[in-house]
Amino acid sequence: MPVPSASSAEPNSPRPAPAGLWRDADFRRLWVGQTASQLGEHASLVVLPLLAVLTLHAGAGELGVLRAVGQAPILLLSLFAGAWVDRWRTRTTMVLTDVGRALALGAVAVAGLFGGLGMSGLLVLAFAVGALSVFFDVAYQASLVRLVERDHLVRGNSALEGSRSAAQIGGPALGGALVSLLSAPIAAAFSALFFTLSFLSIRRIRRAETMPERPDEPRTGDDGGTYRTTAPRMWRRIHEGLRFVAGDSVLRVACLASAAFQFSFAAMMTVYLLFLPRELHLSGSVVGLALAAAGPGALLGSLLAARLPSRFGYGTVLVCAATLGDGVFLCVPALHGASAMTVPALLAVGFVFGIGGQLVNVTVMAVRQAVTPDGLQGRAAATITFAGMGLTPLGSLAGGFLAGEWGLRTGLLATAAGMLLSPVVMVLSPPARLGRELPAPHDTPPTAGRTNSPDLTRET
Repeated sequence: MPVPSASSAEPNSPRPAPAGLWRDADFRRLWVGQTASQLGEHASLVVLPLLAVLTLHAGAGELGVLRAVGQAPILLLSLFAGAWVDRWRTRTTMVLTDVGRALALGAVAVAGLFGGLGMSGLLVLAFAVGALSVFFDVAYQASLVRLVERDHLVRGNSALEGSRSAAQIGGPALGGALVSLLSAPIAAAFSALFFTLSFLSIRRIRRAETMPERPDEPRTGDDGGTYRTTAPRMWRRIHEGLRFVAGDSVLRVACLASAAFQFSFAAMMTVYLLFLPRELHLSGSVVGLALAAAGPGALLGSLLAARLPSRFGYGTVLVCAATLGDGVFLCVPALHGASAMTVPALLAVGFVFGIGGQLVNVTVMAVRQAVTPDGLQGRAAATITFAGMGLTPLGSLAGGFLAGEWGLRTGLLATAAGMLLSPVVMVLSPPARLGRELPAPHDTPPTAGRTNSPDLTRET
C-alpha cells in the first residue's frame, strides 16, 4: 500500500502558526477533538463493563475476559503504533480511529436496545475500540509536534494532557451516571457521540503536517543516480529501544515495577467493579463517582511532584508514594453494605490512590527523560508502556479467576495486596537510592544513531 506524504496529501504548504497558541484555529480543533475523544474513551471503560454486568448478567470470569480483550491491543499493538503513525498523517489516523470507535459503540447501543447483543459480540467490539484507541493516543501525541511551532510545544502539551486528566475524572463519572439514569446501551450511544464530535473537529484541521523524512524513499545522488537508503526497519528500531531499556538498571527496574503494578491493578479493578455493585449494592453513578475520585488526587499529586523529589529525594518519593497509593486499597474489603461511611471511604481511597499514583508517574517520567538520550525518548517510553500495560489483559483474567474461585471480598484483598509488589521491587533496587538531583543521561547504543547516517546502496 502506498504511503501518503505530506506533500501529496495536502495541496497547500504549511502556513505559520499564529502568534498565540489559543488564537490558532487548528490547535483549537485538535484540542476540542482530543478532549471529546478522551471523554468518550474513559466513559466507555466504565460503560462496557457495566453493560456486561447489568444487561448481560456477566459473571466474574466473563468480566475478566471482557476487560482483558479490551486491554489486549496495548500488548499487541503499542510498539507498532508509534512506527505506523510516523509514516502517516496524524490527522488521518485520528479521523479514521474516531469513525471506527463511533461505529463500534453505535453497534453496541443498537444491538443492546434491540436485545441482539451477546457476550461474544461485545468482546469483538471491545477489542476494536481498544485497538483504535491505541492508535489515536499515539497519533494525538505526535500531532502537536507537526502542527505548532516548537516554542508552543510546552503549552500545547499542557493543554492536551490537562484535557486527558479532566477526562479521567469526568469520563468514568459520566459513564456511570448515564448507565444509572438511562441505560447501558444509551450510555454507549453517548460515548459514540463523543467520538463523532472528535471526528468533526479534527477533520477541519487545515494546516499541512510537517512530516518527518522517511529514510527509505529514493534519493538522487551527486552522480545523477537513484539511491535508496537502508535505514533500520521497524523491528530493528523497536529492538534498539528494548535493548536500551533492558541494559539500564534504573529503566529496567521501572519496567519491572510497572509490570507488577499494572498486572495487580488490572486484577484488582476487575474484582472492584464487581465488588462495588454486588457486595456494597452501589448504583452505577456512585461506582463512577468512586472511580473518578482518583482524578482530583492526581491533580494534587502533579503539584506535589514539582516539589517533593527535590526536597526528599526521587527514590524516597517513589517508594513512599507507591506504598501509600497502592496500599490504600487494602481498606476496601473491610467495607460492608451501603452504610453512611461507605461512599466517603471509597472517595478517600480513590483520592489517596490518585495522589500516590500521579506522584509515581511524574517522578518516573522525569527520571526516564533524564537518563534517556534524545534519539531514544519515544522508544524508551513505548517500551516501558509495553512492559507495564501489556500485562493488564493477563491481570484482568487473573482477577476474574480469583473472584470466581475465592469470592469477591477475598479476591479483592488478594489483588490489592499484590499491588504492593511494585514498591517492594523499587525498595530493593537502584531507584530507591536516587537523590535530590536527577541522574545524568546515559550513553546511546551504537545502533541507535544509524538513522542519522544511513547507508546508501545503488538501485539497479
